[in-house]
Amino acid sequence: MLVITRKTDESLLIADNIEVTVLEVSRDRVKLGVSAPRDIKVIRYELVAAQDTNRESAEIISKGALDALMKAAQSGSAAKRKGE
Repeated sequence: MLVITRKTDESLLIADNIEVTVLEVSRDRVKLGVSAPRDIKVIRYELVAAQDTNRESAEIISKGALDALMKAAQSGSAAKRKGE
């Protein structure tokens, strides 16, 4: 890992086309600005981790379990309509 020290309004360049600028530094936060071409995906790491977790959870649910859940939800809706 490369560690670089920057002050507010200073930047670093990655691969000639991605610029990361320090916009603001407060107690425990650093606000960064990222300028990159549209075809470069820029996403916070915690969102990537959440996507991975959601994907793994979705893969664990079997088709049978999903079908049973859908059936239960539909029968619950039908029962609710009869009661109205």
